[in-house]
Amino acid sequence: MTLSAAALAALGLAASFLPQEILNRAAMPADRFTVALIQLAGALYVAFAMLNWSAKGALLGGIYGRPIVLANFTHFAVGAIALVKIVVAGQLHLEVALLTAVYALFAAWFGFVLFGPGPRQA
Repeated sequence: MTLSAAALAALGLAASFLPQEILNRAAMPADRFTVALIQLAGALYVAFAMLNWSAKGALLGGIYGRPIVLANFTHFAVGAIALVKIVVAGQLHLEVALLTAVYALFAAWFGFVLFGPGPRQA
C-alpha cells in the first residue's frame, strides 16, 4: 500500500503541477480544457494516494479492506489494459512502457489480494 501510495502521489503531483509539460511531452495541444482534465486526473491520483496511505496498516481483503482493494484493482487493471493498447499500437515511449509495467504489477498484486487466499496485513 505504501508503494502504491507513493507511485500515485508522484503521478498526481506531476499531473497537478506540470500539466502543460506532460502535454508537451505527449505532443498534444495544451489548451485550457486539456490542461484542466490533466489537473483533475492529478487530483484523482492524489486522492487515491491518500486513501492507500491511510489504509497501509489495515487488514486488506477483509470486510472493511475489500472495497479499497477492489477500487485499486479496478484502477490498475483498467489502466494497464489502456496502456497496453497504446504500447501495442506502436506508440512506445520509454515513459509509457515504464508506466505500463508499473500498472501491470500493481494490477497483479491487487488482483492477488482481491482474489487470493484471504485477508493480508499490509
